[in-house]
Amino acid sequence: MLGLTLGACATAAPANDTLDPISRLLQERNLTAAPTEESRTTSDAYRRMRDTASDLVLSAMNFLGVPYVRGGNTEASGFDCSGFTRHVFENSVGLLLPRRSAEQATSAGLLDVGRTELRPGDLVFFNTMRSAFSHVGIYVGDDKFIHAPRTGSNVRIEDMRQSYWQQRFDGARRVPGLALKGQVRLPADLLPSAVASPLRAE
Repeated sequence: MLGLTLGACATAAPANDTLDPISRLLQERNLTAAPTEESRTTSDAYRRMRDTASDLVLSAMNFLGVPYVRGGNTEASGFDCSGFTRHVFENSVGLLLPRRSAEQATSAGLLDVGRTELRPGDLVFFNTMRSAFSHVGIYVGDDKFIHAPRTGSNVRIEDMRQSYWQQRFDGARRVPGLALKGQVRLPADLLPSAVASPLRAE
């Protein structure tokens, strides 16, 4: 699906079985070299990558309200946290992430991202079960992330500034060249209530 967004390449790089899936995907799309600051405003490839990140965030929002189901990985069956992120990345950018959140956090080729460097499209991880990287969601901008929280709840947007999430933040990961620079303005009706208590994640 990434090929549909980024367009076909005139020449494909030779396949390299030693590359991790993310590096291979970027190499196949001739996106291994990051654009310079000077070329970013005119680079079609960069513009398409930015649009892809925006599409990923919008794709994730299409699943708001889908029920949490442990082990779920489709809209029809419901989602758990890592099933949700895996489904969104596979169906919006064609990248198949590992099934478990801890495996997603340690995937080769993903970049570590600091809390103050988050961009829409980044994976955000939390320690919600006394285990590192036990929960994952997708950063959507404005200190918000979208995720499948726990049994009895639905896919929703939460505010990372709430103490529950601040205390449990484990880090973030980025697909190179994919994160959207800047912020996504969220419609008011999608934002979590300022007084709502966060849903404890599984």
